[in-house]
Amino acid sequence: MKDLILDVKDLAVEYTRGDLKVRAVAGVDLQLGAGEILGLVGESGCGKSTLGKAAVGILDRAEGDVTFDGKSVAKIGRGKRDPHFLSLQMIFQDPYGSLNPRRKIGEQIADGPVIQGMSRSDAIEKAKSLLERVGLPANAVDRFPHQFSGGQRQRIAIARALAINPRVIVADEPISALDTSSQAAVANLLVNLVEEFQMGMIFISHDLSIVRRISDRVAVMYLGKIVETGRTEEIWNSPSHPYTKALMSAIPHADGKAFMPLDLPGDVPNPAYPPSGCRFHPRCPMAMASCATEVPKQIALADGRKVSCVLQSEGAAVKTLNFAK
Repeated sequence: MKDLILDVKDLAVEYTRGDLKVRAVAGVDLQLGAGEILGLVGESGCGKSTLGKAAVGILDRAEGDVTFDGKSVAKIGRGKRDPHFLSLQMIFQDPYGSLNPRRKIGEQIADGPVIQGMSRSDAIEKAKSLLERVGLPANAVDRFPHQFSGGQRQRIAIARALAINPRVIVADEPISALDTSSQAAVANLLVNLVEEFQMGMIFISHDLSIVRRISDRVAVMYLGKIVETGRTEEIWNSPSHPYTKALMSAIPHADGKAFMPLDLPGDVPNPAYPPSGCRFHPRCPMAMASCATEVPKQIALADGRKVSCVLQSEGAAVKTLNFAK
């Protein structure tokens, strides 16, 4: 990959639930290049947000490594963070909870540049410029978060991330809490900013239509593992994993906050008790006996995609699956 910035290798993330250790991310490999948007999709509870937080150092890892510009990402602690990682930023899903309600917008955007050594007055001027860049007036620096709509707050969160001149942004469901018109506007803004600043972005979303429209590549996640990655149109037009095929025929949930693959029995299994072998095999319409015992290896296809499925080694034609449209 040209200009590799973020490299995730065999990443595992665990958390404790009672007496159990749950492996929410179970051996993930991902790469992100400069000027690229990588869409990360999968059903609710599959580990997308956990992966995103571990990639920026918010969560610790149990195994594996994440390197940013060649340097291993350490978990964010209470002390001062290595300046190298200040340009590795995250935009959170909740535009209401991600801003301090007691501080003016300008102060919050200016914090990052001040930490990097910029004077407070210059940082406020930079905040004004960034607010205008994301479509808000410069005088918003003197207002408080409650004076803005959800879409405007998400633009403020983007401006705050941009203030530190990021090279990578992990955007965790950045549009899901917004109305339809705001979703399209914020998505378009993110695309323009990635191109303008040549940064890399991992775009985590349940909205498959927007992922298809803005992403250069897509990674499909199921129960803590990546089952397929590839160029966006190749993933949509000719999916190689049965789960990917199911997602392409997904329908929205009634609450508008998730999606449900058609023709798949049951729900995503409890990550505390993952199935043996291929984790998808209990729901897979093409599962073979070996799928219950054999952990599929990642296979590189001729078109550059990578897929983890026993069927590929068996030569099965996944594209012939008859999922409903």
